[in-house]
Amino acid sequence: MDGVRMRKQPTKALNGVKLKANGQAYSGDRPTVSTEPTENIFLFWPNVIGYSRIVLAIASLYYMPLHPRTCSCLYSISCLLDALDGLAARQFNQATRFGAVLDMVTDRCTTSCLLVFLSSAFPRWSIVFQGLISLDFASHYMHMYATLTMGSGQSHKKIDQSRSRLLHLYYNNKTVLFIFCLFNELFFIALYLLSFSSPMLSPSLLPSGDKAAGTAQPGSPSHASSLIFATPGSAWAMELARANKMNSFWPWVLAGISSPVMLGKQVLNVVQLVKASKWLAEGDIKARQAAGLPRKK
Repeated sequence: MDGVRMRKQPTKALNGVKLKANGQAYSGDRPTVSTEPTENIFLFWPNVIGYSRIVLAIASLYYMPLHPRTCSCLYSISCLLDALDGLAARQFNQATRFGAVLDMVTDRCTTSCLLVFLSSAFPRWSIVFQGLISLDFASHYMHMYATLTMGSGQSHKKIDQSRSRLLHLYYNNKTVLFIFCLFNELFFIALYLLSFSSPMLSPSLLPSGDKAAGTAQPGSPSHASSLIFATPGSAWAMELARANKMNSFWPWVLAGISSPVMLGKQVLNVVQLVKASKWLAEGDIKARQAAGLPRKK
């Protein structure tokens, strides 16, 4: 104030606590500032590998309609990196919840995009592919949500054997997990290649005449929309020609070998969906009992 000098309030200590003259407690020590370096979770090596998987998956989707070899190569590398990020997480001790969710979301999205293409390539079987997409998303979402809420934030891969022996074996045995994921993706890749190489599955794959070309299935190399830029002698036309001459023998072999494992993977998805639903229902019952519900009339 003007002309008035402010006096510093005297302090006294009571039981080790410093008090102002008005009785308010205060700490005479300055607040400590943490000097520990903060980690950037987004730049952990497993997550960086996850980002590269997303880039490769997007590139494979770009080439998917017309370039089966390029698409299959990029898509396969993206899937194989799924095993590498887990190894990196264990090697560098960088396992995180963000990395686990990123890994699962990438898996679901890439597989779903491939199944969407197969739905257009094989329209008679589109309801099957749509069902597989729905089952995959539903089972993994329910399982992830159940483990996060009911398992005190534990990893979705930590499954107690008492809940499900199949899921415990699937998630805790790295070899079993790798085989199921690998052959599941191989089956759908084989179907993708057969959509370009097998007239048995795609009768309109190699049509004769302009009329047939106009009625070809969307997604097949002979579809009219695929030939807009296919001028004679261009790289695009050469790629289309190679696609039409693909040998269907090895895709059929891959499909035959991987089909039993793919079916087993769908059984696991059903089991995972049922077990997660029951686990969430158990939590609901306990929560209602804790709240005194249902109330007696």
